[in-house]
Amino acid sequence: MQFVVPASAQQASLELDPARTALHFTLRTSLHTVHGTFRLKSGKVSFDRLTGKASGLLVADAASGESGNSGRDSKMHREILESQRYPEITFAPLEVEGGVQMPGDSQVQVKGTFRLHGHDHEMVIPVNVRISGPDFTLDADFSVPYLSWGLKNPSTFILRASDTVQVSVHAIGQLTTDVTNEQARLSGGRSGREVLRY
Repeated sequence: MQFVVPASAQQASLELDPARTALHFTLRTSLHTVHGTFRLKSGKVSFDRLTGKASGLLVADAASGESGNSGRDSKMHREILESQRYPEITFAPLEVEGGVQMPGDSQVQVKGTFRLHGHDHEMVIPVNVRISGPDFTLDADFSVPYLSWGLKNPSTFILRASDTVQVSVHAIGQLTTDVTNEQARLSGGRSGREVLRY
């Protein structure tokens, strides 16, 4: 059966599944490239398909960051991220530029506020979205200029670190839409939020 989103259902929400979401970071240095991960605590984005207005919050556990080297990770949490003082890294979407195909593949730009080390920074993140039935896959790659954002430089006399960290996100979750008044009228008065199904 073909999956179709009613034209009247303009408000949509994407809820990320933390268990199926991977947050990777890459930091290049003069000696080697550091690869690591963070865990997603929660994530939900709501947006209007007509206006592009968005809301919601994606929350990563700052203390979960690890790169496979306990000494390096301890320094990262203690001196750079100060993860005990700033336990969360968040992104609050404000606007989605570009149409989201339901179903189908879409490339959009998400404007929002990235909060790191207790400070807010405006960002535009390119995001690829694939929607199939009630499920979606989301992929994003972007750079975080952590030095210009005021975090401590991890470089030493021997090792020089890049001034940006590359972040990649791969997430899977569920799509829901709001049933509008017109759709409710046509369906005999039912309204509210429903999960899209085949």
